[in-house]
Amino acid sequence: MKNYLITVNGTTYEVQVEELDATSQKKSPVPKTAIASVPKAAPVSAVSAATGKVTVKSPMPGSIVKINVSVGDTVKKGAVLCVLEAMKMENEIVSPEDGVIASVNTSKGASVNSGDILISLS
Repeated sequence: MKNYLITVNGTTYEVQVEELDATSQKKSPVPKTAIASVPKAAPVSAVSAATGKVTVKSPMPGSIVKINVSVGDTVKKGAVLCVLEAMKMENEIVSPEDGVIASVNTSKGASVNSGDILISLS
């Protein structure tokens, strides 16, 4: 099983997806009545996704093309945390202050909206 965060109409959901390989047997389709009884994934709030005291948000919609930090890294004010591509331009997202990376809430290739929390610092 792989865990993913999926955003639909501004609401983020945590989902698990089972990966099948070529040797796996195909499962029979799930009847529609069973689908209706499956509980919906609970939304992940921005507060629970960010664990640090300082959050770095996306200034505009775009795609993450590079992440330069990992949880636990120490960064200085102005250090490039990640690179956001928007309107065919790469924008460096920098640290607003000195700190330690508490969480990385995005991944390379992810689409983000304006105001989405990308990284948090403690």
